[in-house]
Amino acid sequence: MHFEFNVEGGNFSKAGTASSQLKKILKQLNVDPKVIKRVVVALYEAEVNIVAHAFNGIIYIDIDTEKIEIKLIDEGPGIADIELAMQQGYSTASPEVREMGFGAGMGLPNIKNNTDELKVTSEVGKGTTVEMITYLSS
Repeated sequence: MHFEFNVEGGNFSKAGTASSQLKKILKQLNVDPKVIKRVVVALYEAEVNIVAHAFNGIIYIDIDTEKIEIKLIDEGPGIADIELAMQQGYSTASPEVREMGFGAGMGLPNIKNNTDELKVTSEVGKGTTVEMITYLSS
């Protein structure tokens, strides 16, 4: 199964749309609720990162009998230091984003904690790609 979602940077009213849709799909497929929770948390965090930091992005979701693969590609400022961005509490969010309750620097750490595999690549001035895999059984 393959799904695609477009994400508009700065549109916080639609942040979480893809993760909500994925949750419904996984429930219909009778996926273990613990797996659903992990995948939805990771996707939500990644989706909000696009909304908070990028101009736009695309989310690709592939589900098979063994795993859920999610790839998010955004057009935005990119991440200068991925290792630093992976640290809890590190954030480059604007004051406006922080006032809305986002940008606490927990996005990438939460994604890492809720996926089995995570790869983040970025080019400053171009954008960021986040690839995550969650296996359906342990």
